[in-house]
Amino acid sequence: MESFTYDYPVKNYFGEGAVERALEAEMPVMGATVMLAYGGGSVKRTGVYDKLVALLEGAGKQVVDFGGIMPNPTYEKVQEGAALARAEKVDFVLAVGGGSVFDCCKVVSAQAKLDADIAEFERVQGKRPSEFIPLGCVVTLSGTGAEQNDGGVITDEKAHVKGPLFGALPKWAALDPALTLTVPRAQFLSGAFDSLSHCMETYFGAPRERNASDDVNLAVQRNIVRNMRAVAADEGDLHARSELVYDSAMGENGVLKIGKVGDFQCHMIQHQYGAYTHTNHGLGLAVIHPALYRRLAPAAPEQFAHWAVEVWGVDATGKDAPDVALEGVSALAAFTREMGLPATLAELGGDASDDTLRAVADTAVLTPGCAKKLDRDEIFQILAECR
Repeated sequence: MESFTYDYPVKNYFGEGAVERALEAEMPVMGATVMLAYGGGSVKRTGVYDKLVALLEGAGKQVVDFGGIMPNPTYEKVQEGAALARAEKVDFVLAVGGGSVFDCCKVVSAQAKLDADIAEFERVQGKRPSEFIPLGCVVTLSGTGAEQNDGGVITDEKAHVKGPLFGALPKWAALDPALTLTVPRAQFLSGAFDSLSHCMETYFGAPRERNASDDVNLAVQRNIVRNMRAVAADEGDLHARSELVYDSAMGENGVLKIGKVGDFQCHMIQHQYGAYTHTNHGLGLAVIHPALYRRLAPAAPEQFAHWAVEVWGVDATGKDAPDVALEGVSALAAFTREMGLPATLAELGGDASDDTLRAVADTAVLTPGCAKKLDRDEIFQILAECR
């Protein structure tokens, strides 16, 4: 394993009644004015919004409403939230939803305290913000694990760039699996595949020899696969949902990344595809992963073969590692079909023209942990294979 220093400050309230327990414990230090941030209408339709407002106002808090955060949060939306937070002198940001809401609010929390434009501050000046409005997260849609870290994926629509900005690390997160019943089944399974993607992208990084982090990772991957199947069979299976909510947190709380340099090449490709098409992140990963891994498996056959056996149950008896590795990739592709996830960009509903795919290939970040150093033409070919 690589050398590492590990410290993890996010406090997690997990299980039934997690929101009430979190607010009871954290409300006294949240300040007088709380920004309640959320996405679309499901938070209001399901009564989650009204419940939170009642709890906050019952504790004497002034609630500032910041809704309408879109699935691929934009830089413009970040600036809107930061301006609102400044104008209302917000003391605490309470983000409710999934990764898009949390990503937006992490950057809002930083930008509201920063005089400079945060994109220029981070990407041009190479600096990180150090002052934030404190942030707490209520998870209604798991998958991204965004409540566990300080990175936010933000889309700059003008520049056609979807990439990371760094903001507030949440002080705490409330993870009540029952709240995931408030989102559509397909959306929940899309998020669960994103969790699987995070684990795979971490596992397939370096070092490629077996290590403790990878052994834990493979167990989490098996758990995700098993429980996605359980939810697909019975969307009301709360035990399976609770496992997937925790799997999501495990994917991004740093445990699986200890001593690793992650791959995350699929994420970088999908981010840029999303920047041009605004398609669903988890579903885009489901389309791209098999095509990408067919290219990467020959470059790290032992690592892919071990994954094929441990996660997908491929029988390696009498077979060479490269063959076992590709059987694992085929098993992954079959699983996406089994879960009803798209297998092509056409099924995803995104533009797959040569011009768009070429633009994505030419602008996607190339990651150092990838098993094979891809060039722009090869990324274009991978995307073309996904049509």
